[in-house]
Order: sequence, then structure tokens, then C-alpha cells
Amino acid sequence: MNDRTDFPPAKNIVLSIVGALLCLLALIWLFQGNDFFLFKVWAPKYEAARRETFEQSKAYNDGMAQELRAMQLDHIKGTPDQKKAICSVATHRVSGFDKSRLSPDIRSFLSECEAGQGL
Repeated sequence: MNDRTDFPPAKNIVLSIVGALLCLLALIWLFQGNDFFLFKVWAPKYEAARRETFEQSKAYNDGMAQELRAMQLDHIKGTPDQKKAICSVATHRVSGFDKSRLSPDIRSFLSECEAGQGL
């Protein structure tokens, strides 16, 4: 009495296993794709916030002031060609920087450079 009606055919079992694996792969792909798209949306905002925080830090502002002070001293000692190059680099370096954080002598140096008088 071998009654095989209690067991589903082997074909149904194989198809069920393959279907389950495909569903699992689809879910994994969905979660990974979702993670990528979330990163694509939020990563630029996160990095912008980090950069803004960095630019407000004391270390960044002090470093910028020291660098500009060194440029100012090199400008004083330099030849006319060197002065022109230093002014070009200094004005490019402070574009987008809050100049009110700098000392008055560095601000006057920068304004001379921007006006072309520091040559």
C-alpha cells in the first residue's frame, strides 16, 4: 500500500524552493537598492553639514588667519611678480570665507590685493 497522494509531486517542491529563493533575492536587492538611493539623497546633505561645521570651527579659522599672515609676510618680501602671484592666491583662498573673522591688517592686505594695489 504505497499511497503517494499524501506527498506533493517533486516538481512542486522544486518550484517552491526556486520561488522562495527568487523572492529572497528580490528582497535583498530591494533593500540594497533602497540603501543606495537613501545614501544618494542624504549623503550630500550630510557632507554639506559637516563642511559648514568645519568652516565654523576655531581650528579652520585660526589656520586660515595663519596662512594669510604668512602670505602677507611673503608679499612684503617678494618681487613684483611674486606679489602678483601671492595676491592672486590670497584672494582665491579667501573667496567664500567670512573676512570679519580676520584681523584688520590682514583684511587691509586682502582689500589691497583685490583692488590690485598690492602689486
